[in-house]
Amino acid sequence: MLRWILWIVAGLVGLVGLAAIVGLLLPKAHRASRTVTVPASPEKVFAIVTDFGRYASWRSDVRRVTVEGSGGTGTVVREENTSGTIPYRVEVFDPPSHLVMRIADPSLPFGGTWTYDLSPSPGGTTLTLTEDGEVYNPFFRVMQKFFFSPYKTIDTFLANLARTITS
Repeated sequence: MLRWILWIVAGLVGLVGLAAIVGLLLPKAHRASRTVTVPASPEKVFAIVTDFGRYASWRSDVRRVTVEGSGGTGTVVREENTSGTIPYRVEVFDPPSHLVMRIADPSLPFGGTWTYDLSPSPGGTTLTLTEDGEVYNPFFRVMQKFFFSPYKTIDTFLANLARTITS
């Protein structure tokens, strides 16, 4: 019986070690990007996207938001969701075509930016949303690579935005 327990423990230690090695070999950085066309002007889309205080009213993945600042460059937006609170700092605010927000808490196991590029198109506005992310913890890199899509949050945001614009 003791021999079986030792084999099980050794197997678990081996799996953890293998996950650590794989995680260390995976790149920290990733890029995920989606482009959609929404039936509204760039000014209207930019206004919705930068009305940070109203996020909880139209984003299904946000419970509460607090905004520190005037809304432009340097503003800190704290989004609370089921996983906790994530602060974002507005790095670039160039209405109605360009917005860059960076995760503003270096103690989190991940970081990076979300870049919003808006341009007029025949159907309204073409919006490209790009996540340039980093996952610092090698175990989280393994989880992200094999179990979570880097597109999930972007897809949820864009679906919520489209629903808000068309309602």
